[in-house]
Amino acid sequence: MSRPGSPSVTGSDLPYTCETTTSTTSRARTSHAHKRPKTARPRTAVSTIGVEPQHIICAVSESRGIAPTVGLAFVNLDTGEAVLSQICDSQTYVHTIHKLAMFSPSQILIVDSSADPKSKLFSIIEDNLIDLNSNLMILSRRYWAEILGLELIQQLAFVQELESIKIAISGNYFAICCFAAVIKYIELSLTKTFPMHSLRIRYEVSEGSMMIDLSTIHALELNQNLRNPRSKDCLFGLLSNTLTPMGARLLRSNILQPLTDAQTLNTRYDALEELTSKEDMFFGVRGALKSVPDVDKILTALIVIPTQASLQYTEQAINNVISLKQFVKGINSIFEALVGARSSMLCEIQRLCAPENVEPVLQLIDSTINDDITYASKPIDLRNQRTYAVRSGLNGLLDVARQTYKEGNEDIYEYVETLAREYNMDLQAMYDNKRMFYIRLPAADLEGRNLPPDVFKNVFRNKSNIEMQTLQLMKWNQRISDSHTEVLLMSDNAVQNLTSEIRQHISVLFKISEAIAMLDMLGAFAHIVTLEEYVRPRITNTLGIQAARHPIKERIQTGKYVPNDVYATQQNRFQIITGCNMSGKSTYIRCIALMCVMAQIGSFVPARFASITIIKQLFARVSIDDSVEANVSTFASEMRETAFILNNVDKDSLVIIDELGRGTGTRDGLAIALAIAEALVGSRALVWFATHFRELAHIMSERNGVVNKHLAVDMRDVNSMTMLYKLTDGIVIEEHYGLQLARVLPFPADVLEYATLVANKLRERLERQKASSMAIVHARRRKLILSLKEELLQAQQGIMEGEVLSSWLDRLQREFVVRMMAIDEEVRRAACDSETGEEASSMGGGDNSMLTMDTAEDEQMADAASRSDSGSLVQVMESIEYM
Repeated sequence: MSRPGSPSVTGSDLPYTCETTTSTTSRARTSHAHKRPKTARPRTAVSTIGVEPQHIICAVSESRGIAPTVGLAFVNLDTGEAVLSQICDSQTYVHTIHKLAMFSPSQILIVDSSADPKSKLFSIIEDNLIDLNSNLMILSRRYWAEILGLELIQQLAFVQELESIKIAISGNYFAICCFAAVIKYIELSLTKTFPMHSLRIRYEVSEGSMMIDLSTIHALELNQNLRNPRSKDCLFGLLSNTLTPMGARLLRSNILQPLTDAQTLNTRYDALEELTSKEDMFFGVRGALKSVPDVDKILTALIVIPTQASLQYTEQAINNVISLKQFVKGINSIFEALVGARSSMLCEIQRLCAPENVEPVLQLIDSTINDDITYASKPIDLRNQRTYAVRSGLNGLLDVARQTYKEGNEDIYEYVETLAREYNMDLQAMYDNKRMFYIRLPAADLEGRNLPPDVFKNVFRNKSNIEMQTLQLMKWNQRISDSHTEVLLMSDNAVQNLTSEIRQHISVLFKISEAIAMLDMLGAFAHIVTLEEYVRPRITNTLGIQAARHPIKERIQTGKYVPNDVYATQQNRFQIITGCNMSGKSTYIRCIALMCVMAQIGSFVPARFASITIIKQLFARVSIDDSVEANVSTFASEMRETAFILNNVDKDSLVIIDELGRGTGTRDGLAIALAIAEALVGSRALVWFATHFRELAHIMSERNGVVNKHLAVDMRDVNSMTMLYKLTDGIVIEEHYGLQLARVLPFPADVLEYATLVANKLRERLERQKASSMAIVHARRRKLILSLKEELLQAQQGIMEGEVLSSWLDRLQREFVVRMMAIDEEVRRAACDSETGEEASSMGGGDNSMLTMDTAEDEQMADAASRSDSGSLVQVMESIEYM
């Protein structure tokens, strides 16, 4: 079925091929037909507990140039939605892969000119096919036509939204071409079409959401547990208290693509706060949502038309209308549950669910469908509902066919009763879709007797029943099936006319479905907030969390969780986390990332107080497993992922790195970790760097923006180690904690004694080589002054006033003087050890200009700060040059 203006193509000359020439694609396709063996971690980015796989077709197109532009078009055949996007991407196509991972299309269409020869984008998509769980197909270049795409948008978009869509897609050539290719593929290959003005189409900008790459999705267990893919011990499993399929899909989409708009987040926070504070509203909403079906699938089934009609389609059309009737009648309960809502989001959801919005649809359904018809679950009830769905009197022949159907059913029940009396057996007439009517007999009722072989056929025994048929019963089944088919065909005209009229209101129904999905997701957040001690985040320029708790770890562990504080600004942007094995370093840094994701999807977070800054990119390098599929070692895998981070990180990013450089030699690992740390400090991103390299912590400690933290452990008892799981300032002071852990384990005593001797010798050598450096001392002074400026800025923008502010400034001044005096003492010691006073640290790893400043300027500002009263400290801030 072709539309005006579309190329005339028959199904036989489809320009794509199911057999691609790429080995990676073949492996991906094989993995769908046969279960893949488990590797070190699950490689499917989209496997999510509670969310059914969706049939999504995607088309990809690209420009060629230094700054590549990528067009994308997704059509979801399960929810009746099309999403267009055009991305100005990097050379690694990170945003394109992220968008594909978020939608997880079952088919990815790509233009044939990109496949031969292979473009860079084609190769990158090909390498990620297993992670995306997709198949790659090649489509002829002639279907990527802008004119055709514009015509299809004009024909398919909702009339009310057409003008806004035209404005949004204006100039997005590649996205429009992709939309044309997707629609033609659906028509020619899947033999499905969409009626006029029936498809939800929206343009999704590449900005406005947090970018999370596939490795980070795996490492943070956002939608799947690393050890057990079926476990709910992941972020989606924690929050998936949704009651509708639409809400579950929206939750998954938000977790993989968190928001970056502060206003939208505050709107969600307001709605969530109101739901958690009004108990009657919360329980009313949850109760109303329990009966809501999968509206997206129902509405999509009403607008997707097969090019060739079938009896199955006719049956499903009647089922869809009955389901839609049930949904429309249940909307009023959601409206009533939201009475008295004050937040703007809940008020908007209530407005969309108002009775006047669905009354026209309900009137249309009631004009054609019988009043007492409701959706049934049992096969025989469902068949009867389809038979009697259309009102009597609309078609005289339909009423006659129904009478025949009714008489046939009555004859079968009478026939089974007659057999039961004749053979003195407890026979029952049963029905299923495959066998239709059959006879069931409790097995206990046949003890000591045999069934008459000339009467009962197709006998089947199970544990407690015997199921069978007779020749007469099979004849009646055929007669009833014929009459049922006749009823369906006669009802089809009325149902199709009704469906056509309902499509005039389809845009309103889709908006109601989206509103219910949002309400369901907020209700899921409210559910966990009422059970746990979660707090509303504040969106500021500082990432500060008091008593932060790992949301998943807290739920699964049996003992009490030890919370920790989080604080990060530009002067605390690179935090090196050291500590013993099993002290909680990985849990702490993962907790930070998870809480940022939770806050940016509109959820409250597990803490006593939370202030978050908007994160636009999230990177995690935490796993230490080999990549079997890529045939690379642990070290090669971590270097590849770290290179990806360095190529894409910026000042709006959050990075967590765990145990970098441990997969190679100690000296090389330290050198690489140090170089990477220097690059990340220069990026001005917020970074948490967990490491066992204590040297790295010492070397980087004097850089501006770097702070050292460690997880405390009690080692006072020689024969035991007690993990305190508490974050403490400074580098871990416990020496040889690896040896201490070995002592706790059943290790040979002579081996431990020799290991201790070697460790002490190495420590003595390092201490002899250690020398003071004036450059490092000056860097400490500069770092202290910049920290003073930042604290004064925060006080100036804060809410402290009067005596509270004066007391805080006095304390700040005293602390500053004490710390500056300590630095001055180091200056005097360094002056004795260095003749020139200009020696640079041999292990500084950076440009000396970044570590030094004029000594006279240091002394002048430090003296002014130490001698000023608390009221004039703000003036010191103005003389400090911010780096």
